[in-house]
Amino acid sequence: MAKIENGRQSVDTRSIRTISSSRMDDESSLGSDSEINGFTSDRQTDKYGFIGGAQQHTEESAQDLPPQVLRQREVKWLDMLSHWDKWMIKRFNKVRLRCQKGIPPALRGRAWLYLSGGKVKKEQNQGKFQELDSQPGDPKWIDVIEKDLHRQFPFHEMFVSRGGHGQQDLFRVLKAYTLYRPEEGYCQAQAPIAAVLLMHMPAEDAFWGLVQICEKYLPGYYSPGLEAIQLDGEILFALLRRVSPLAFRHLEKHKIDPILYMTEWFMCAFSRTLPWASVLRVWDMFLCDGVKIILRVGLVLLKCMLGTREKLKACQGQYETMELLRAIEPRYMQEGFLVREILEVPVTARDVERENHTQLKRWKKNRGELNFKSPPRMHGARIIMLSEPLRRQDLQQNPTIVLEVPPPTPQLKKKGKEEKRSMKKKGSIKKSQPIVEIPNPYSLPSDVPPPPSDPPAPPPVSNETPETVPQTVLQTVPETVLETVPETETDPSHQQQAPPTDLPPAKESPLKRSTQSLSSTEQDTYL
Repeated sequence: MAKIENGRQSVDTRSIRTISSSRMDDESSLGSDSEINGFTSDRQTDKYGFIGGAQQHTEESAQDLPPQVLRQREVKWLDMLSHWDKWMIKRFNKVRLRCQKGIPPALRGRAWLYLSGGKVKKEQNQGKFQELDSQPGDPKWIDVIEKDLHRQFPFHEMFVSRGGHGQQDLFRVLKAYTLYRPEEGYCQAQAPIAAVLLMHMPAEDAFWGLVQICEKYLPGYYSPGLEAIQLDGEILFALLRRVSPLAFRHLEKHKIDPILYMTEWFMCAFSRTLPWASVLRVWDMFLCDGVKIILRVGLVLLKCMLGTREKLKACQGQYETMELLRAIEPRYMQEGFLVREILEVPVTARDVERENHTQLKRWKKNRGELNFKSPPRMHGARIIMLSEPLRRQDLQQNPTIVLEVPPPTPQLKKKGKEEKRSMKKKGSIKKSQPIVEIPNPYSLPSDVPPPPSDPPAPPPVSNETPETVPQTVLQTVPETVLETVPETETDPSHQQQAPPTDLPPAKESPLKRSTQSLSSTEQDTYL
């Protein structure tokens, strides 16, 4: 351990890039697939997906909400996500309060994507991730990424299998980022960040979430030289002087540089330090309010571990102090206690910016200009949203799972249209035929009838009075005529039949007049 500490105290900035990997390697050796696969079958998976390890869910480290409260919060968050831009502009304090209470697990992934601005970034760069994913990538970074895959949360069911879907998606996201920002490349501390995002969202969403964290929340943290993380270490140390003077004097007395204990905390956003329930609550607030939450968590841990004289008696030197900070007491990391302490720390975004300006001037005075100029840091989701113009359609919620339904074949539609057109043409022909070609089957007074044959039996309606016959015929017959006449007209055999000769031609009876009216009614109705 002494060698490791001496190595960490080296001023060479090239070694700082691998500081966080030393502890990662030690922990990851305990969770290799060869050791885990032997006992996963007899272990229970907690509600977060962990099958063991220090971050597994326990009743002591987390507090569970009643289902009724959880359902109410889900309804509120669904309403916020449906009108996200209005809530962020007009009622951001309410959004912050709900993030402090904790985002419902069912909506955490979607809320993180909206808070970080990854949703807008994704919609404005459609197809970009697929384009990067299809490229082979830089072999220099590919080799390093593949070696780090099995080290990320080896006790989580998503990453326990070597070559499983979790490791495959993690590889895709990290490789895509090296192509998206080739000047930064890959840093080992990016893998836990991407893995946490992948536990809550698909690979494409996780990629844009990683982009926003690296560019807006923690700019310069993963660049060569890690100058930004060193600056934030000095900011943390300066703020500690105001929050816990005892801890500040102890660290200053033993000349313990902040880079020795806060690198993994900040670069991994406490994802490898705290119990998982606390990690999620910290991330809820971090993506809402920015880096000041990360600074507050660090100040709380330092104050709890080094803020009393009794605790300082147990660590009389540099080695004992570092060991104490590596083994933080679980009660200080418990979800309820930690969140309450974070909210009580009097550190604002303005304090962070003021101290950042002071430390930057000191850095330039002692070390010169920064080698890597990172973009300006955004303190929270509201500032990120206001800094990037968005459209209303960028915030529309798209379904995560889409079922592909085969569309109807266009040939069937064409056939149906053609059939309708042909039917219309045929109908028009049928309607035009009776007027032009088919003669009236009923005789008119001017027509000369053929010689009469044997007189047929008188019709049954002849007993009725002439006044009532036309009315009953006009009321009842046209309905049957509408049904029977088109059939007789289309049949050529009926067209050649002679007109009926049941009435003598010499006398014109009211019945004949009624048949004449029937023929006209028939033609008018049919037309």
